[in-house]
Amino acid sequence: MLRKRVITALWGIPLLIAAIWFDKPLPWFTVFLAIWGVLAISEFYRLVAAKAAPLTYLGLVWTLFFILSRNPELLSRLEPHFDLALLTPLLLTSAVMLSLICLIWRRQKEKAFTGWSWTMAGILYVGCLLGYLVALRGLEDGRNWVFLALFTTFASDTTAFFVGRAFGRHHLAPRISPGKTWEGTIGGVLGAILLSLFFLLPTPLKLDLNWWQAVLIGLLVSIFGQLGDLVESLFKRNMEVKDSGKLVPGHGGILDRMDSIVFAGVVVYYYALFFNAG
Repeated sequence: MLRKRVITALWGIPLLIAAIWFDKPLPWFTVFLAIWGVLAISEFYRLVAAKAAPLTYLGLVWTLFFILSRNPELLSRLEPHFDLALLTPLLLTSAVMLSLICLIWRRQKEKAFTGWSWTMAGILYVGCLLGYLVALRGLEDGRNWVFLALFTTFASDTTAFFVGRAFGRHHLAPRISPGKTWEGTIGGVLGAILLSLFFLLPTPLKLDLNWWQAVLIGLLVSIFGQLGDLVESLFKRNMEVKDSGKLVPGHGGILDRMDSIVFAGVVVYYYALFFNAG
């Protein structure tokens, strides 16, 4: 399993770096996340289908809308003709209303609202949260903020895995994820903080942060990233599966690799807005 994880990282991480770095002339990172989102929401609804009947196609389309709607270039084309402040409420309202209307014509009337609830949950969980990474890339120094969000998350996940494997004795949340320990959690926090300090060094990825700001963002990314991991574990436990899929060798499915990243992306986005405003 570890060998497969390493091999996947060797080809996956360079591809991700290229998509983030070379965002011109095409918005490659947005394209990357749009594809990722479509695959992730497909996994989500496939797992849910064992318990309910989600509106898969509607959920897939609105997930894509939420991701694309956070791209600054696309928004700039809409701005002369549309009040952008209304876009997110419009997407959310249309998703709610159209999905409810679709229930009327569905053959399967039993548990109709259970399926509707899972449809909306997928749109918000995958589409809305992934959209924050697109928005983060569009901020000033957005490329480096995205790298910070991703690399500190990777550092947190990796150190939590190895520290927990070597020293883990006290279970963190045994009813949700029996393999996670407090020792691993602390190791993940320390790994994220150490990696965040890299962004203070004079490299092309340098951000205008002081040391305590870097420590704080590393701490927040690790905490919320690990909470996101637990949320995904709880979802899979409810769906009675070990992995969300098999598309990412050594890691499971697409959902398995976005759990901590999307939570970290939201935290870094609002941190970057606050930091820039200050």
